[in-house]
Amino acid sequence: MTVINTDGYTAGAAQAREATEKSVESWKRGVRVFTDQAGLVARMPKFDLTEPVTQYFEFVQQVVDANRELATRWAEIVDSLSGTVREQAEKVGGVVADQVDAVADVATEQARKAEDLANEQAEQAEEAAKEQERAVKRAERAAAKQAREQAREPYEGLTKAELSDQLAERGLPKTGTVDELIERLVGSDSE
Repeated sequence: MTVINTDGYTAGAAQAREATEKSVESWKRGVRVFTDQAGLVARMPKFDLTEPVTQYFEFVQQVVDANRELATRWAEIVDSLSGTVREQAEKVGGVVADQVDAVADVATEQARKAEDLANEQAEQAEEAAKEQERAVKRAERAAAKQAREQAREPYEGLTKAELSDQLAERGLPKTGTVDELIERLVGSDSE
């Protein structure tokens, strides 16, 4: 019986596993940085999804590259093996494939969670911007109302005759209700 040294295969599988683990860890760090900054994003009126999307596709590319390297090495080793050694290698390959699938499943789940978080933060940022816009409009309406009340204040205690006299001095029509006369005077003041 011929014994074939499988150290190269074992080393290749270990390197593939390490590369996958490193890429997943790198991606996790990126997601942690992203979630740590979520408080800042919630206060911002706009949200830029470019970075999370870029990181996600970089991670996917790393996983694809690692799987390509693993598959290439696996194919080279399988071609060189024969008989019983091939059967043993197939068993080991199944274990490695299961581990790679498990890591890929975890990575995919983390990517989905990051995407969900990014979508949720985008919605929160959009809602915050809308609320800010509503608050600005309320403040503008309140300021306009207050300015109008202040502009009417000098004329509020005057009689219709006194209001008519002031309108006549400005060359404006003197007919109408007291409120109409006051509004005409206020309009004249703002011109």
